[in-house]
Amino acid sequence: MTEDVTTTRTDAVLAAADRLERASGSRVACEPVADLIGPSDIAAAYAVQQVVTERRLAAGARLVGRKIGLTSAAVQRQIGVDRPDFGVLFQDMHYDDGQTIPFDRLLQPKAEGEIAFRLGRDLDDPALVSGPDAVRTAIEETLPAIEIVDSRIASWRIGITDTVADNASSGVYVLGANPTPPAGFRPVDATMTMRRNGTVVSEGTGRDCLGDPVEALLWLARTALEIGSPLRAGDLVLSGALGPMVDVHPGDVIEVAIEPLGTLTARFSAPSAGAAENPTSKESAR
Repeated sequence: MTEDVTTTRTDAVLAAADRLERASGSRVACEPVADLIGPSDIAAAYAVQQVVTERRLAAGARLVGRKIGLTSAAVQRQIGVDRPDFGVLFQDMHYDDGQTIPFDRLLQPKAEGEIAFRLGRDLDDPALVSGPDAVRTAIEETLPAIEIVDSRIASWRIGITDTVADNASSGVYVLGANPTPPAGFRPVDATMTMRRNGTVVSEGTGRDCLGDPVEALLWLARTALEIGSPLRAGDLVLSGALGPMVDVHPGDVIEVAIEPLGTLTARFSAPSAGAAENPTSKESAR
């Protein structure tokens, strides 16, 4: 009997989603999922992401936006991929500036300095995503952000399908408290400096994010429209790293200055007694 390819792919997608959810729930990192869905089947990887997202929504989670990943050439080199990807943002991933993030909710976190956009209108028509100037008019406010990326895959041994399936290696994020109106601000000219416990560990500019964070937003808006899930007014978009990501350890204080938007801080607790030890992650290149 000839095997049903559709059934096989569906089984593989569900098996990959189950593996990632077990890793998340147990806080024990898993093997890559590329052995299940293949190293290059991007559609299957997004199908896994969608399954996990739908399960979270069914459990009561609330979507608040999207994140763009792998926009920095430095980060692409660190991970070993050559294209951007995207994931979803849930409300419970959000932390305020200076708020302590429980390290126990993370596996092997890394920090990125980013520009966040809040949209003021839907981007649900091709004319609205015709170019960077078109999507720029949809930006209602801009904020500095720290994204704490994380991976359910042991030791960050990921390829493009692994990170896509794993919600673009999302963890949590920190938003600045004082939004900047878009008028007069050019994200491409922004500069980013990240300090870990007072020491500079990452630097970059808006040009390090797909050439311009607005271009990253354009890529996401077009991709979201193509898949039938367009960006909406009120959505938060993390536009991608402005420089290399850096490892985060228990007790660390990460400070990111994005000029001219401002400075914000992410603080991390020490693990609670009896918590499982995090898998060892490779120290990121500087």
